[in-house]
Amino acid sequence: MTQAGTVEGSAPAAEPGGTTPARKIGLGLFLVICVVGLALLIAFFAAVRHWLALHTGILHGGPDLYYNFWSGFGSDLGEATLITAVGVGVYTGVRKVNCHTKGCWRIGHHTLEGTPYILCRKHHPYVPTRGASHAHILEQHRRFKESIGAREP
Repeated sequence: MTQAGTVEGSAPAAEPGGTTPARKIGLGLFLVICVVGLALLIAFFAAVRHWLALHTGILHGGPDLYYNFWSGFGSDLGEATLITAVGVGVYTGVRKVNCHTKGCWRIGHHTLEGTPYILCRKHHPYVPTRGASHAHILEQHRRFKESIGAREP
């Protein structure tokens, strides 16, 4: 053991609050980069503004000021909206059919009886993870028949 209370060769102990020294250094470096970037943006604002106006097409317009924007860069806004909508729809669809266990992206095929959850074969308690044997399938069928027979009067 070292004086810090850690075993030699192990990761440094986290300070109270869960931060490590490396994380603090990374956060400090990130903040410095953000401040320097903001300072450069402020210092060269006119050049950045001119570059943005030139490359989006709103400088040196045609019949009106924004003609080049809408016939060039601005015409892609509709396509970007469509692509975003399709992406959101795909994500929603995947979220509806995937396993309801938090963090699992497998497709859920198996409902968990008595709950609204759909689970994958890894997280469902009664689905074998290495494939079902014939005996296992027959046992499940027998349990189902017994449960139906118990419910009928």
